[in-house]
Amino acid sequence: MSQRIAIVTGAGSGIGRASALGLAKAGYAVAVAGRRKDELEKTVAMAAGATVIAVPTDVSDENSVAALFQTVKERFGRLDVLFNNAGMGAPAIPMDQLSVAQWKQVVDVNLTGSFLCARAAMAMMRAQDPKGGRIINNGSISAYAPRPYSAPYTATKHAVLGLTKAISLDGRADRISCSQIDVGNAATEMTERMTNGVLQADFSVKVEPRMDVRHVAEAVVHIANLPLDVNILTMTVMANDMPFVGRG
Repeated sequence: MSQRIAIVTGAGSGIGRASALGLAKAGYAVAVAGRRKDELEKTVAMAAGATVIAVPTDVSDENSVAALFQTVKERFGRLDVLFNNAGMGAPAIPMDQLSVAQWKQVVDVNLTGSFLCARAAMAMMRAQDPKGGRIINNGSISAYAPRPYSAPYTATKHAVLGLTKAISLDGRADRISCSQIDVGNAATEMTERMTNGVLQADFSVKVEPRMDVRHVAEAVVHIANLPLDVNILTMTVMANDMPFVGRG
């Protein structure tokens, strides 16, 4: 195979965009997926000279996910890497003030979306020749420790960790590896609020340090390039001075 093929969801901004560009620079052909077509096209433009295509996709919709993978199959014939990156949070308010609709929206995107994309990727990787591939889930350090007022996001990210382990086990017979990257405070639009202060475990408000998002992209590329008989099950990439290790 002269070129490896990757799909990156949530690739219209932040970690997804940086990772898609990193994979393209590393020689991958990349399908960038997300709900905002204009932002996906900006990602494609940033990768000028590389093989990057925009496929508008709602990861919470089964038919939309099926169309994404069919497009990749028709265009490239196979899939080597899926970066399950698309995600969202709910308003930072007490849990008893959240609506069921707000809860379900986060679950639909973060958990069901990851499942739908992983399911489609596994089916494609199992059937192709040579078989196999790698799935990388964006877990977040919220897969291990919550922030105040983040029940939907934290619950789904804990669930993604279980999904990662299940895929890693179930995929062995077909040379499908699964990894999870847990990111803490990458400098993106989503974490811009941290520069003004965010709630801490004691409910004080403090500014938190962030790190360049390129370090996350480099980690994604590193995992993607591993041979399929090697796996990094989980990797935490975080701003070193952020409040995660230790008591809150």
